[in-house]
Amino acid sequence: MDRSPEKSNGTVSRISRYPDAKHNFRREIQAPVKHLKFGLSISNSNHCRGDLLSEKLCNARKQAFDALRYFKKEKEVIILEEDNEEKLKELVSSDYGVEEVEVIEKGENNVEGKGRRFQPSSSGVTGLNNSSSKKANALDNLSNEREAYRKLLNSSERTNKLKGLGFEIELNESESLIAELKALRLEKNQEEQEEVMPSEPFVPLRKEEMAEVSHAFSARNMKRILVSHENSSIDIRGEVLQCLKPGSWLNDEVINLYLELLKERENREPKKFLKCHFFNTFFYKKLVSRESGYNYKAVKRWTSQRKLGYCLFDCDKIFVPIHKDIHWCLAVINKKDQKFQYLDSLRGGDAKVLNALANYYVEEVMDKSGKDIDIISWEKEYVEDLPTQKNGFDCGMFMLKYIDFYSRGLSLCFDQEHMRYFRARTAKEILRLRAD
Repeated sequence: MDRSPEKSNGTVSRISRYPDAKHNFRREIQAPVKHLKFGLSISNSNHCRGDLLSEKLCNARKQAFDALRYFKKEKEVIILEEDNEEKLKELVSSDYGVEEVEVIEKGENNVEGKGRRFQPSSSGVTGLNNSSSKKANALDNLSNEREAYRKLLNSSERTNKLKGLGFEIELNESESLIAELKALRLEKNQEEQEEVMPSEPFVPLRKEEMAEVSHAFSARNMKRILVSHENSSIDIRGEVLQCLKPGSWLNDEVINLYLELLKERENREPKKFLKCHFFNTFFYKKLVSRESGYNYKAVKRWTSQRKLGYCLFDCDKIFVPIHKDIHWCLAVINKKDQKFQYLDSLRGGDAKVLNALANYYVEEVMDKSGKDIDIISWEKEYVEDLPTQKNGFDCGMFMLKYIDFYSRGLSLCFDQEHMRYFRARTAKEILRLRAD
């Protein structure tokens, strides 16, 4: 719709009567505001926050920094004494804000001379100088490292030589010490052998004794009774004694008679020998039979005090011959050392034997004294440090000598080479019914 000019003028006149808009002070934001010092990190005016004063301050700071672009830095001149020049180099080289430095030196005539010591510190030149300096330092360091390495290598070679010499010295000393120890050990072994190897078990047979043994072994005495032992009722014929000739197996009669002679030897000289009991070769077969197994009642009457003349459990050692078809072994109830021992010249072992003897000893003590003996702490030992046979027929002779030496309280200081002598000696002792 068209308006008339009059109406338009009236509208303008009405608007002109309104007062002009006034700009009131901006109200300060009621919240934490981050105030940066000096505004160095502000690159945009939009970062300014706060009231009108803050805005004006921000604008003034920006204008001031913008105006600095039109001012160039003056050349910085440092006057120093000659002694401080090196310190200055270090100081100036670390200051990248100085574009150019001139060093003024005083000459001998106190005339100041100007000499340019440092190039403008632009980034390219500075980097080049630093790179050259680093390379020079690297070369110097490399040279120093090579020299240090050479010295270290020489020192290492000397050390190795010294160590080698030291090792040779120690080796020679060790060899010398080992030789001395061997010599001492040999002397000690000889002394021990002199102490342990008594003369009595190895007394050579005299000529008449050898002749007596040879005569007993002759064929014409085969059916003849050579000796009779009254207490054991054992008769020894010539054919029975033949088992003591080299290469033969020992039989029950010879073994049992010899054990009787060992007991008589102890009775003659009780202070010289251990108190022992010597079971014959039939005892273990009765105690443990193939038919009924272990049976204490089968041997209960064997050891009555009336029959023995002493209590079995008062003995230091009780010897039990063990016959295994074609091989002789020995079991020992060793009360003195609280052990059940098993000795085999072939280094065998039989736990069944030791268990049976342990049960027997407990029952024997209970039956004869009424005491319940505790043998849990007793050791069951398969003796390994013992002489061993080197053939298939000397097991019985080894067993007899185990008994002989143990009853003397001696170690088993004999070996296979003594067996021929022991056979002849045993034959002589049986013929004379006396064990030496």
